[in-house]
Amino acid sequence: MTWHLTGDLDVFESAARELVIGNPVSNTGCLTVLEALRSRGLAAFGYGTPLFGWHTDGNARTTGAFVHTPPFPLLVAELPESAAESLADTLVAAGHPVKSLNARDRDAEVFTDAWTARTGSLVREVERQRLYRLGTLTPPDPAPVGRARFAAARDTDTLVAFLHAFRDETEQIAEDVPGIVAFKLSRGEYVVWEADGGIVSMAAVSATVAGAARIAQVYTPPHLRRRGYAAAVTAARAAATLKDGADTVLLFTDLANPTSNSVYQSIGFVPVEDRVIVGFPTHEDEEIPT
Repeated sequence: MTWHLTGDLDVFESAARELVIGNPVSNTGCLTVLEALRSRGLAAFGYGTPLFGWHTDGNARTTGAFVHTPPFPLLVAELPESAAESLADTLVAAGHPVKSLNARDRDAEVFTDAWTARTGSLVREVERQRLYRLGTLTPPDPAPVGRARFAAARDTDTLVAFLHAFRDETEQIAEDVPGIVAFKLSRGEYVVWEADGGIVSMAAVSATVAGAARIAQVYTPPHLRRRGYAAAVTAARAAATLKDGADTVLLFTDLANPTSNSVYQSIGFVPVEDRVIVGFPTHEDEEIPT
């Protein structure tokens, strides 16, 4: 039973894509990262060199996989419990630094135990996330004042400002915000809610992979909240995604934010599973990107 490491996206996808795509709901994060790397290049998520890994069992079957795009966390797609220790051993032997991890709760526990035993790292829980899947879409009724529309190039400045604010509030790493907005605008991935002559809320979506697409970047400025805009724009983005051919619409929430969890459930999203982001800081105050 062996872990294999590569920096070659083609090699990794040839070995592991079938495993990852076999569970497109749970592996939505990994699939959308791979799609972004394929579409925007290997520097899509920062300046670190991506590392890909897959695990094979005694019959040469692929049974585990991860993607790491520094400075973001090591993103685990599939991790057999028996392969957690060998993954830690393999990464240590390769001299590959792991400052944080994004995994399902069980996978995070077994890898964290193995990693800290070998490295003596500190451990800090950064964020608990819940994955939701759309059941029956139920738009807000009555709808808030305004209307939904697809974003256009003229909205660029507003979307950039919203995305900067979103990343600041959620303490995410900065990335190339103007570049992300331009790319997603070019693919028609933003829907905005417009009221009183201006944009009051936005929601984006990932590319559809294996029939599944994920809503993200839902943002309403603080002074415009509690008016139903986030629910309305998310419902509109979900409806458009289904119309475009997706079979499954997903989204993640921060479990520490009860408002967003309630909002999404109110329009038809149902819980699937939980994930956790764990940091391995060298100092207790070190920032861990999410």
